[in-house]
Amino acid sequence: MKTITAITLALSLLGLASRVSAADILVVESYHQSYSWDASYTQALREELGKQHNLVFFQMDTKRLPVAAHATQAEKAWSAYRQLKPSLVILGDDNALKYLGPRLAAEPVPVVYLGINNNPRSYFDTAPGNFTGVLERPLFKRSIASLSKIVKPRPKKILLLFDAGTTARAAVSEAFAGNIWVDVFGVAAKVRLIRSWVEWKVQVSEARRHGYDAIIVGLYHTLTDIQGNNIAAERVMSWTTEHAPVPLFAFWDFSVGREMTAGGLVLSGEEQGRMAAAIARQILAGTEPSRIYPKTAQQGRYLFSRSRLAQYGLTLPTEIERVSSLIE
Repeated sequence: MKTITAITLALSLLGLASRVSAADILVVESYHQSYSWDASYTQALREELGKQHNLVFFQMDTKRLPVAAHATQAEKAWSAYRQLKPSLVILGDDNALKYLGPRLAAEPVPVVYLGINNNPRSYFDTAPGNFTGVLERPLFKRSIASLSKIVKPRPKKILLLFDAGTTARAAVSEAFAGNIWVDVFGVAAKVRLIRSWVEWKVQVSEARRHGYDAIIVGLYHTLTDIQGNNIAAERVMSWTTEHAPVPLFAFWDFSVGREMTAGGLVLSGEEQGRMAAAIARQILAGTEPSRIYPKTAQQGRYLFSRSRLAQYGLTLPTEIERVSSLIE
């Protein structure tokens, strides 16, 4: 009888421990899950945290919605937080941190951010003790340098094309300190932040005429037409692929493929998600966020499209090919 009682008690305690260890985690995405970056990092979060914890996602959709609607989306995200009362919040990308960070800094909940291109401190009056996370630092200069080994003859001028969204502006500011022209090992790179779909088309179409040997496509998700309507990212990439007079490369993995760019040294949302999940586990296990120094995802990987390389007549140097992933 005592043995049965002991076993029953142990099972009850085990069940209680399981319930206590499970946490509600609110994930606020700056963008939307049809955006490949979000799909990648949210899948990583599900794989790393979803079996033990309850993940609730809120999509602010700030790449497709106009800036005037962003504050309203932030209010909806805040309402989701107040209703759920989660044990931990994960903020994906700069807009989520920008709009919700100051409010959450006054809350007792621990917060993990990911995909942050700006300096996180720029969003607060004083550094909050309940925040930590993962910084996104695209490998712009290393990517440019690698193209000097791939494009033949060696490129002299490269055009770096970005939209003018929050993420793009923060990334470019951090990497290039506001400079329009950057010299990377003898390659002159011009940075363009573009708002309109018309201007994007002009820059792509006239790239060769202006002396560019290649284009590296950054972010292209907040471009708008003359009525202010967002142009779907798939449409932007499809048109760019069809009309670019010079080879196209990428800074992020979601822009690599048969109907997209040839690739390059790229970052992925998956890495951001897994790093953020590891930090979340530390916090849920009892470590204070203030004791976890923010991490930076700097590894990157070489990812290339076989079909695009073939179309451009490019062959990867041996030292790059042996460390590259080739798709198709």
